Amino acid sequence: MSRIGNRVLKVPANVTVSVDNNIVTVKGPKGELSTEIHKDIKATVQDGEIIVSRKNDSVKNFHGTANANIANMLEGVTTGFEKKLEAVGVGYRFALKGNKLSITAGFSHPVEIEIISGISLESPSNTELTIKGIDKAKVGEYAANIRKVRPPEPYKGKGIRYKDEHIIRKEGKKASK
Repeated sequence: MSRIGNRVLKVPANVTVSVDNNIVTVKGPKGELSTEIHKDIKATVQDGEIIVSRKNDSVKNFHGTANANIANMLEGVTTGFEKKLEAVGVGYRFALKGNKLSITAGFSHPVEIEIISGISLESPSNTELTIKGIDKAKVGEYAANIRKVRPPEPYKGKGIRYKDEHIIRKEGKKASK
């Protein structure tokens, strides 16, 4: 049984949290985020803490999710989130061109992906990419969409992967005698 919903969230000193009906808004030094919670879930702010409670047991799954989403918003507006990607393969690279990310990943043409609002990209080298933002869901989804362009393959390990991702390698075909 999960007890994440019952966790008491501490509000950092430079963050303000407001609850209006079912909409929780968090403002901090990096920006502002808001989310809508289920109508049977209640979030209250008391003495620098957020307490999430439920009316009945039929909304247990929404209870933990609401608590986790609010915790992610608190972390996002204070420190932010980041995902790091790397392109592995001969000629595989990233290039930032204005409001677009150009990915060269072994196709006959470069794949261009538009940079969405709320996301910032940094490229320390042409094979590394850092995605930063305050919304954990946006950062994760954008990183997954970039990885989807050329997922890593198990034989040579070529493709776009997360920085800390381990690819399980397969052995190739063996020559017959």
